Amino acid sequence: MTIDLAAADALLSTTRAVRKRLDFTRPVPRQVILDCIRLSQQAPTASNSQTWRWVVVDDADKRRRIAELYREAAGSMLADNRKAAAEQGQKQTERVYGSAEYLADHLHEVPAHVIPCLMGKPYPGHEGAYFASIYPAVWSFQLALRPRGLGTALTTLLTLREKEVAKLLSIPDDVTQCGLLPVAYTIGTDFKPAERPGPESITHWNGW
Repeated sequence: MTIDLAAADALLSTTRAVRKRLDFTRPVPRQVILDCIRLSQQAPTASNSQTWRWVVVDDADKRRRIAELYREAAGSMLADNRKAAAEQGQKQTERVYGSAEYLADHLHEVPAHVIPCLMGKPYPGHEGAYFASIYPAVWSFQLALRPRGLGTALTTLLTLREKEVAKLLSIPDDVTQCGLLPVAYTIGTDFKPAERPGPESITHWNGW
């Protein structure tokens, strides 16, 4: 198999966190989500444990309640951070928090809420190793969405309301919710690479 390097680089560099360009009017077929989850299952996990689980919510009433819990968890934090960034002249950060506010306000309209989970609970002091087993799969899921015309953004605010979400969705006590991915088709597909510093400025060789 020959992998087209330019296409692979384009996929990796233009898969953005999509918030304001999610299409709330177009349903997302369940099979598309299952196809992307199937691809995510090829991601590495600690000790090949494969303890990923996915909860997909497309019921309107449950999405509405999840959005309420999300906004409760956010409180005034997103608006406060946006204003602080504006006062400090941090334009890119201001835009990010502005789009995060927009997503919070419209979360109930997003056609599919995808909650990545892991079986079990992290051991104190080993949280990093525990969550390392889900985030490669999450990123693979996000990459798989992109060529299918869909987008999302990994959010974590909902984990502050984990108990309420577990009750709403009958998630067992021994399952850990690791975020929320609001999934929808995107308005346009012309995403571009973001501005980032050169790799030389953040890379150290043979020591710090």
